Amino acid sequence: MATIIAGGFEAIVQAEQALGLLSEAGVNSEYLCQFRVNPPGMHDTTVIGGDRKESPGAHEAHGGATKGAAIGAVVGTAAGIAAVPLMGPAGIVAGGATGAYTGSLVGAMKGGVDKEPQPDHTVVRPAEALIAVNVDGAGISEDEIVQCFEQAGAWQIERTDGLWEDGEWKDFDAVSPPHLIGGRDPEAGANPANAR
Repeated sequence: MATIIAGGFEAIVQAEQALGLLSEAGVNSEYLCQFRVNPPGMHDTTVIGGDRKESPGAHEAHGGATKGAAIGAVVGTAAGIAAVPLMGPAGIVAGGATGAYTGSLVGAMKGGVDKEPQPDHTVVRPAEALIAVNVDGAGISEDEIVQCFEQAGAWQIERTDGLWEDGEWKDFDAVSPPHLIGGRDPEAGANPANAR
């Protein structure tokens, strides 16, 4: 296993700056790799997969949609009956269908989204450009690597042990929580509390 320090960046320009700083500091390209981390919920669209099949609150949405459709259909049908003088019998059908559709959307949103806790960036990785450094072969210290990432504006800096082969971090897991050692909090702009 190799010791790996990785910096996460909001913009590819920052990631490229970090690569330049690391190269200038003497890190050989075979000990550097870069890749894009997809937004949470989209990791299964990559070749390596690894994302959760559904959002933790998604199972709540089905019941909310059913309940919302039923309520919406009743309300829509009542509105359709009131519109009979204007639209005729078709108003009843249109009102019921429109109410059921609208009710299912509102019910799904209330059933899933309101009850689902939103994890912070220390639990779920944000979408980012990630630069990883194999510390064991880098030729510079961990502190120097962290300084390069901080100078380039990394919002997350993590340290881990991983499999490094052919110039790449092979066992990177996009859904594993990062062990943060530096950077700034993407929401608050503050440094994480974790120490090196």
